[in-house]
Amino acid sequence: MSKPSRKIIITCAVTGAIHTPTMSDALPFRPEDIARQAIDAAKAGAAVLHLHARHPKNGAVSIDSEHFLGFLPEIKASTNAVINLSTGGSLRNTVAERIAPAKRFSPEMCSLNMGSMNFSMHPLAQRYNKWKFDWEEPYLRESDNYIFSNTFRDIGMVAEELGTDHRIKFEHECYDVGHLYNLKFCVDSGMFKAPIFIQFVLGILGGIGADLENLVFMKRTADKLFGDQYRWSVLGAGASQMSLATAAATMGGHVRVGLEDSLLISRGELAESNAQQVRKVRELLEGLGQEIATPDEAREILSLKGSDAVKF
Repeated sequence: MSKPSRKIIITCAVTGAIHTPTMSDALPFRPEDIARQAIDAAKAGAAVLHLHARHPKNGAVSIDSEHFLGFLPEIKASTNAVINLSTGGSLRNTVAERIAPAKRFSPEMCSLNMGSMNFSMHPLAQRYNKWKFDWEEPYLRESDNYIFSNTFRDIGMVAEELGTDHRIKFEHECYDVGHLYNLKFCVDSGMFKAPIFIQFVLGILGGIGADLENLVFMKRTADKLFGDQYRWSVLGAGASQMSLATAAATMGGHVRVGLEDSLLISRGELAESNAQQVRKVRELLEGLGQEIATPDEAREILSLKGSDAVKF
């Protein structure tokens, strides 16, 4: 069985690639806003900051390294938090294109999706009649035809180019139980070394649902496959964010919040910022008697290379 960590790591996913500017004025897309919200989230208790880039003029999803450069140095200069860059980015780009920012900046952590899947946001388009930017509606509506490609060849390339060459620790994002078996195959093949870090992703259309029973099932499967050689966290999309986070903490896991995963602070109420979500989950966890990990404690728990080894 996986051993519960003494302290809980809070990850904050600041902006992501699902939500669009029309959905919330709080969603940051200008580099100065991404930096400010990331720094505020770290001050509120997030030990890890999971970061995507956006086009600074219209908020469109971006994997342009120059757009990452607009906020990475400021965040690093202002906080000790662990920087975790997305390799998901745009669903319509190849993995080679998606990992380019990580290859340039060599962060301590990166996300790594553990399987190809239908990944769709198209129902969100039904909720809005007016849009801030022209790209938003077709981006959402056309996602019903997306295949989020993460083949075994893709995963192997990422493991070699980021794990071996840059010593980056992966947040293995598992959207369904089959992804855990993919990860087991990769570990057995020597791609990744224990202890691995798994992010259970619940509630994305195309993946497993955001139910407590599914979280328990995912954890039991991971226990069977990896024993005590893994650490884990949970991402509950939408309104399930806080309830699954508190459940994960009582089960020995870590937690992830942020406007990438949910625009809400409570059911039906938009969050004012990423930091507000971090403060809320911290208060919930501390109310349950849990201790929150500092960035350096997170580095120790996850066996990271350290902030002095990054390239930004």
